[in-house]
Amino acid sequence: MSQGSRPDRVADQIRSEIASLLARGDVHDPGIGFVTLTRVQVSPDIQQARVYYTALGDASVRKGTARALERAGPFLRRQIGSRLRLKRVPELKFLYDESIAGQDRIEQLLNEIHAEPAASDDSARGPSDASTTLSVDPGSPKVERESASESERGWGPASRDDDDR
Repeated sequence: MSQGSRPDRVADQIRSEIASLLARGDVHDPGIGFVTLTRVQVSPDIQQARVYYTALGDASVRKGTARALERAGPFLRRQIGSRLRLKRVPELKFLYDESIAGQDRIEQLLNEIHAEPAASDDSARGPSDASTTLSVDPGSPKVERESASESERGWGPASRDDDDR
């Protein structure tokens, strides 16, 4: 059975509250740096919240940001408790979002594929490329046979001539 949308709504509220607290500078920890909250996942019983973030910088900056967010966790939890109407404020767990790095790697690979120069000689083309560049006289029987085979396969409209064959 689905848990409904309440955990999703609470997760959105938690993300927006933490983001506003960090953006306004209410958290006075210089180790936090430039942080972007990517998503928040709340457990179905709303007892735990996993806050996914990204940080600008290298691995050492990322570790410093993780420690600073863990130190600021109790403060952020108290602030969320005073701003949201919840019986019990979920325990916050901060996790670095690795999916962004994976997306960047995929984008880099796609850019490398598109940046490779296309081979201009015919020997580099496969058999399917050679058949698409072949010029055929429209009145030739080969074209008529291709049309017949397309309609036989169900790709084109069937004609009465196909039924006679």
